Amino acid sequence: MSTIKTANTQYPVIDLIKKRWSPRSFSNKPIAEADMLTILEAGSWAPSANNSQPWRHVYAFKGTEGFEKIWNTLLPGNQPWTKDAAALVVSIGIKELPDTQQKNAYYLHDVGMFNSFLLLQAQSMNIYGHLMAGFDKRKLAELLNLPENEEAVSIMALGYTDAAEKLQEPYKSREISPRTRKALEEFTSLMN
Repeated sequence: MSTIKTANTQYPVIDLIKKRWSPRSFSNKPIAEADMLTILEAGSWAPSANNSQPWRHVYAFKGTEGFEKIWNTLLPGNQPWTKDAAALVVSIGIKELPDTQQKNAYYLHDVGMFNSFLLLQAQSMNIYGHLMAGFDKRKLAELLNLPENEEAVSIMALGYTDAAEKLQEPYKSREISPRTRKALEEFTSLMN
C-alpha cells in the first residue's frame, strides 16, 4: 500500500498543497509521455523575471539509456531509492537574459517557480516528485554538454508512490515519519 502524507496545517491550505510531499518509494507504473508533457507544460506557465523563462529541462523515462546516464550522476545517498522512479527530470537554469547576454540574477528563483508549478500539476495527476541537489554537477554538465551560461540546478524523481516497506533504512523511516514545518511565527512577521 502506498504511503500518503497529508500536511496538518494551522490554516485552510488547499488540498493540492497539503497532499504534496516528496516520497522515496516509487511503484513500477510508468508515466505516459502525454502526462509528462502536461506536467512540463504546467511548469512553463510559472512566473519569471521579465518573462525570460530562464530554464531548460531534460527528462528520461525508466528503462532507457538516458535514465541510466542521469541516474549515474546522482550521489550514492540518492541512488538506492531513485532507481524505481518512472522518470528523472533535470532542471537547468540559464544565467543570462536572452538576446542581451546580461546576467540574470533571478534564474535560480525562476527555475524554482517552474518546479513548483510542475510539482503541483503532477500532484493533481497523482504523480509525485522528489527534488534533489545531491548529484555530481560537473559530471551532469559534461553529460548534457552544458554551455557556460547554463547550470544544472536540480534533478527530480517522478512517479507513482509505493509502499514504504520496500525501502531500506534510512529511507524507510524517512518515508513513514510525519511531515513537519516550522511554525509561521518562526519565519513571518507583520510590519506596521
